[in-house]
Parts: sequence; structure tokens; C-alpha cells
Amino acid sequence: MSGKTVLVSGGAGYIGSHTCVELLNAGYEVICVDDLRNSKEQVMERIERITGKQPIFFRIDLCNYDALDRVFHSYKIDAVIHFAGLKAVGESVEKPLEYYSNNLNATINLLRCMELYGVNKIVFSSSATVYGNPKTVPITEDADRWCTNPYGWTKYMSEQIISDWCVANKDASAMLLRYFNPIGAHKSGLIGEDPNGIPNNLLPYICQVSAGKLEYLRVYGDDYDTPDGTGVRDYIHVVDLARGHINALKYLDGASGCECVNLGTGVGYSVLEVVKAYSEACGKEIPYKIVGRRAGDIATCYAATDKARELLNWQAELNLHDMCASAYNWQCKNPNGYEQ
Repeated sequence: MSGKTVLVSGGAGYIGSHTCVELLNAGYEVICVDDLRNSKEQVMERIERITGKQPIFFRIDLCNYDALDRVFHSYKIDAVIHFAGLKAVGESVEKPLEYYSNNLNATINLLRCMELYGVNKIVFSSSATVYGNPKTVPITEDADRWCTNPYGWTKYMSEQIISDWCVANKDASAMLLRYFNPIGAHKSGLIGEDPNGIPNNLLPYICQVSAGKLEYLRVYGDDYDTPDGTGVRDYIHVVDLARGHINALKYLDGASGCECVNLGTGVGYSVLEVVKAYSEACGKEIPYKIVGRRAGDIATCYAATDKARELLNWQAELNLHDMCASAYNWQCKNPNGYEQ
């Protein structure tokens, strides 16, 4: 499918920007649509520096159907990768209506435009949050789904909407990619994770502690039923994750219907193991304090990865050291994120 045009919603974001790089390197034309609510336009110039090519960029909110329609009307689009959406778990609990309205309307508007212009292939950025508190690990794609927060439910509901759209549209094909915990950055240090305010996710938080911006890392709970008492997660390098989207597009080229696939390493690392790996990467200790558990957190979560290997011919290649070293490189080169 290389040589064809892919619309990437949320393409200026963390995972979206790395996926744009992989798409351009693989020979695709890229149209990026992003409202820049959780991202920066400077990302487009960084992508060009890495690849020698610049995505076509539109600053558009997907909830604005008319603006999105104009993009579809102006370009021959062959496939869509849908990342755009609000994504903070805690905030979703505080602002559920905003999350449901934004995330579900964005998905519906995208599918409406795709249907109108005969675009039949979509890769959706879903999440392991749809599994809730898993009964067993590793988590397989046919595990029970149940969410513990509105953000997770918007992923669950978007999966259902896309699946129903595929049933109604016999020419359609969709890949629902359930990510585990993306971390790390591009080896160039030009793009990486740049959260607004105090980070919600572990590694950006560690990065800011290592840079002296935050005094110490809060470790939420050390009394879980895990080897060292801290929560265990499946961390995956964002570049491995981005490459999984290329394999998903290739799969859709000859497929119909809707499939869901986990993207993870299949290995669980505890919070303290990640702290140790980052300490080794940056050459200094990361101060931390044990505090109480967070509501809704679970002990252990990691992926079964057989389906990704069999269906997409994909598996993660980069290890925890690679993830931490690349995140440290990004932090060193961009101490204030994209704001220089």
C-alpha cells in the first residue's frame, strides 16, 4: 500500500508523530489532522528533519464535521489511522461528558467522511484499558472487556462503532490496535513525549525528576501481589508501536471485516524495574517515595502477543534499556519539550 495516502488523525501527538515518521519512511503520503490541544505544530518540522518529507498538515478538530469534510473532498485518501482523542484517565473521571462527546463524535465524524468518500480502511488507536482488571495474564484479545473509567469506555465504544460500521459496509476493513504502555522516543531525539503540565504517565514523570523539574517520583503502592510490590505493566517502545501500524495497514490491504490485536512486548516490568533501568540510562539515581495506591490501578497487566505475530507478522524488537535510553536522550535534547 506504500505510495498511497494515509490520513492520520492526532498525527502531531506522541504516538501519532512517530507513526507519521514510519509512514513517510515506508513511502506513504501523509495528511495529518490535529487540533493541537495536546500537541505542538513544531512536530511537523521535526518529522521533516527526520524523514526529509513533511506531512500535509491541517489544524482541525474532528468534532467539526465540515472542516474534516473539506480535507476528504480535497484529497484522494486511501486509508485512515485514527489517534485523535482526549486521553487522561483521571481527567476523564472528572469530565466524563467532555470525554464521551469529544472522543465518540470524533470517531463518528471520521467514519461518516470515510463512508461518503469511499475510504474503507481504518486502523484505530485503542487501548489495553478496554480489558479493565484482567482475570488472568497474559491478556488475550478474546478476554472479557470491562472498563474502569470514561476514557476506557470511549475506546470500548469506538471499537464497537467501528465494528458495526464494518458489518454494515461489506467493503470496509478495520484493525483495532490495543496498545499497552508506550514509552521511549525516536533515536534522533527530535520527537518524543511532551505532556502538558505534570505528567500522568510513568516515564515522562521519571524524565522530569531526572532533569530536576520534579523533586521525586511518587510510586503509587508497594503492596501489590508482584515480585517487588509495585505495579507491573507491559511497556513498549513507541517506535515498535508505530511500526505495528504499518503492518496493520498492509494487512488491511487484502482483508475485510474487523480485527482486534494487542500491541505489547508480552513482558511485564514493575515500576521499580523501570526506575532502575532509567537510572542506568541516565547515570544517576532517581529519588522516589512510596505513596498510597491510586483508585482503579491494577497489580499486573501484560499482553499476549501471538495474534500480532501471526496476523501482522509483527513483534516488538526494542527492550527496556532502549526505551529508557531513548527517553533520556529526548529529555536531554528537549528539556522544555517542544518549547525551546
